Amino acid sequence: MNSTSPPNPRAGANFRAYSFLTLTSLCWGANTIFGRLAVGEISPMMLVSLRWLGALTLMVVFARRYVRQDWPVLRANLPFVAIMGALGFATFNSLFYVAAHSTTAVNLGILQGAVPAFVLIGLFAVYRIRVTGLQASGVLITMLGVALVAAAGDLSRLAALAINRGDLLMVIACMLYAGYTVALRRRPAVSPLGLFTLLAAAAFITSLPYVAVEAMLGQFQAPTPTGWVIVVLVSMFPSFLAQVCFIEGVGLIGPGRAGIFVNLVPVFAAIMAVTYLGEPFEIFHAIALTLVLVGIWLSERGGTE
Repeated sequence: MNSTSPPNPRAGANFRAYSFLTLTSLCWGANTIFGRLAVGEISPMMLVSLRWLGALTLMVVFARRYVRQDWPVLRANLPFVAIMGALGFATFNSLFYVAAHSTTAVNLGILQGAVPAFVLIGLFAVYRIRVTGLQASGVLITMLGVALVAAAGDLSRLAALAINRGDLLMVIACMLYAGYTVALRRRPAVSPLGLFTLLAAAAFITSLPYVAVEAMLGQFQAPTPTGWVIVVLVSMFPSFLAQVCFIEGVGLIGPGRAGIFVNLVPVFAAIMAVTYLGEPFEIFHAIALTLVLVGIWLSERGGTE
């Protein structure tokens, strides 16, 4: 007698979440490349503002019906959604692009790898969610992989790091995005596209005073032709595609498990730097990728939601 096991809904949800979150990390890795290319082509606050204006334009085209459908719930949660967009999108990106002008790539890579740790701390502080030993081990291993990439294979370089203004800004940025990730646990029961549209709108509105301050400080730079290309790319991939996938991934497996995928960002960034910027591929890239994947697997085995 033949028997067939019924499909496992959880396995299907996990596969979708892993796909969404891996694609998110790939887009955010590309954002690191875009950020480097933007130096001298467009000022940081202007890039943030045009980025979210571009993403919002895409949402107006593709998500109008979702906003109309979700509006009663979104309106009831408008202050919460607005704060999430202002801090998790506009302010995080602003600090990221400014920090990239005043700190090293080594520092930026290490500090971005701290996001999952901040997420786990936030989950415990806000929701009293227990972090298992296995998940904590996974975070440490993935952060070791991140550090290996950031230090170009020589961990002794980490001892020479000095905290500067850019490092401090990036720490604050990572804490803000971790807070946004934790807050997604309380996301309104609406479609990802409907939610993202309001988040993008809040981010764009928040970015306008930032541009004004940048202009008053004499640091404003209008985009060059290359700058406009970068604006289009960051609007489509790190902003539109990545954020929708991230919201969906967190909804499927929770912020604790989703946050660990952020550690893939520096690895993807290194791979794209090799491919598009002509940087050499070293053995430490392969070792770091292995560490990150093992860390993700251990964290998944920990099963914190």
